[in-house]
Amino acid sequence: MTQRLFFDCDTGIDDSVALLYLLARTDVDIVGITSTAGNVPVDVVTANNLAWLSLCGRGDIPVHRGPDGPLMAALMTTEDTHGPLGVGYAELPTPDVVVADTDGPDAWLDAAHAYDGELVGLVTGPLTSLATAIRRDPTLPRRLRRLVIMGGAFHAHGNTTPVAEWNVAVDPEAAAEVFAAFGVDGAPAPIVCPLDLTETVALLPDHLVRLAAAAGSSPVEYLDPTDEPGTRSVADNPIVRHLVDAMRFYLEFHHAHDEGYLAHLHDPFAAMVALDPSLAETVPAQVGVELIGALTRGMTVSDERGMWGGPPNARIATATDVDAVFDHLIETIASFARQMGGASETSSSR
Repeated sequence: MTQRLFFDCDTGIDDSVALLYLLARTDVDIVGITSTAGNVPVDVVTANNLAWLSLCGRGDIPVHRGPDGPLMAALMTTEDTHGPLGVGYAELPTPDVVVADTDGPDAWLDAAHAYDGELVGLVTGPLTSLATAIRRDPTLPRRLRRLVIMGGAFHAHGNTTPVAEWNVAVDPEAAAEVFAAFGVDGAPAPIVCPLDLTETVALLPDHLVRLAAAAGSSPVEYLDPTDEPGTRSVADNPIVRHLVDAMRFYLEFHHAHDEGYLAHLHDPFAAMVALDPSLAETVPAQVGVELIGALTRGMTVSDERGMWGGPPNARIATATDVDAVFDHLIETIASFARQMGGASETSSSR
């Protein structure tokens, strides 16, 4: 059965992988993409989304521009993690499609009304656009079939402050408003994929080798920490080439921060859970966001024992089969890359 999905992202290297995964799924109808400021400014996020869609021949999917920045705070971006253009060393083609006229929050509302009760929402960036949409129409949450959020850190250290995860730290007010709007009045409790779990979904160079080989890409390149930083891929498959160039930057970033020559695939995991929630074990919890703490602003706090007295408003993903996740992710994207590579060869031969 085809699932209708609305994707809200701040593309981003791992958002890019999530987008490729979603495009590769033939049983998914991506009804719209909202570009939200976060990893890079909103215009760069928008350009990245348009470029990936152009590369993959999916100009039929509308891309919407979200707000310039958070609800209240000044915008933070993280080019040191994702590169100056958000996609590492990848040099994506100039888009042959343009941004849609409708802004990101209204695109959320249009999709939710058009597919009332069946729309799956996926957010892998700050929650600014979704929170703004809810401000415009508070009925939005109960129109969704499911919402999956990549964000938060509950029993793990933060990756932006000692306690705060990036997506929430960028716009804590938006996160607080979204959590308050779901899990009540008939709105589904979102599935939250926090750092506790997503940091276990760690891509290694071997995974890229498997993907390139399965895609029929040549040569199959093995990325190594002794390589010259910024070494560019020469893979003949365009999706593999751009993906390797993006991931090399991400691997180098994690290695430089003593986390190993690996890359945490936070957002692709959330995309997989959005389509198949059974991939993750979850626990119900009431989730709140700290907004005023001098040391704890942006911290996500979960009450899993009913100590606050309210009902759960979220389901926190706590465990998954990481090997199975990578098997599926590699198979899905590799098959798509092989298909697109063949299509590119056919087009170039005409």
